Amino acid sequence: MKTRILGKANSLTVSAVGMGCMGFSHGYGAAPERGEAIRLIRLAHELGSNFFDTAEGYGTGHNETLVGEALKPVRKKVVIATKLHIPDLNGKSVSETVKEHLRASMKRLQTDHIDLYYWHRVNPAVSLEEVAETMGKLIKEGDIGGWGLSQITEEQLRLAHSVTPLTAVQSEYSMMERMFEKDVIPACEELGVGFVPFSPLGAGFLSGKYSAKEHYSGDDVRRVITRFALENVSANQPLLELLLKFANEKNATSAQIALAWMLHKNDFIVPIPGMRKEDRVRENLGSAGVKLTAEEFSSLEKSLSEIEIYGNRTDEDIAKLHDMD
Repeated sequence: MKTRILGKANSLTVSAVGMGCMGFSHGYGAAPERGEAIRLIRLAHELGSNFFDTAEGYGTGHNETLVGEALKPVRKKVVIATKLHIPDLNGKSVSETVKEHLRASMKRLQTDHIDLYYWHRVNPAVSLEEVAETMGKLIKEGDIGGWGLSQITEEQLRLAHSVTPLTAVQSEYSMMERMFEKDVIPACEELGVGFVPFSPLGAGFLSGKYSAKEHYSGDDVRRVITRFALENVSANQPLLELLLKFANEKNATSAQIALAWMLHKNDFIVPIPGMRKEDRVRENLGSAGVKLTAEEFSSLEKSLSEIEIYGNRTDEDIAKLHDMD
């Protein structure tokens, strides 16, 4: 597994492909049992991944506890990223609030520092500048190695970075969601900020393993992500056919081509696909070894430009899960 560097300031050296751990707690239906989840996280590390992503909001702390237990034996060899959520300040200062959340996350993760600490979603009611300033102090104090933001605009990126340089931005990015190519990713390149795509396989859609007949239940986000609506699964078949064509030519899988495409675009991009089965762990991490030639990449880009994508994933849609049986 080759490595990449996130951020010019407060930089972190991470594996080219990381592991998104949310699915071990919620978000995609029934999760693996605890022992199996721990085994798979440790397997990812054995296969070369040193970058693991979680958040306090994943399973209301459950995911951090799970990741902490899994990685405790190799803590000094891995980079752990987690995220805080600030719905309101409850009369406390920004600094007090961030530090309170950080202490709770460190306890669950069984660590004395967080390598990469994101603000999960910017809350307009909370000063972005004050959060950035607090993160700068935490970096100086050694409590965190670097900091980041998720699902932000270019304006928010530049404002936050001017206060305390960011290590990374984590946002949705895949062949199915490319809006950040317009401004945020170029700004990251300009400012020396890493870009960490979540859902790099379109919530699994780009693996080609899901049909219009699939049924999703419980807290599975695919119940409300519109790209999984029956009509959109059918409408997006040309994209899956394109991936399969390249996969066959490269002796790879569709998922590996989708990740190899992303890795080819910029060396500061580090995807964190979720993977809850051993074959998916091996497949997704194996994508780091799938290399596209300049000609293959150009051909793939040209074909992608001619395909219309139907459906998307939004926070507003996912919020609808709370009101569903």
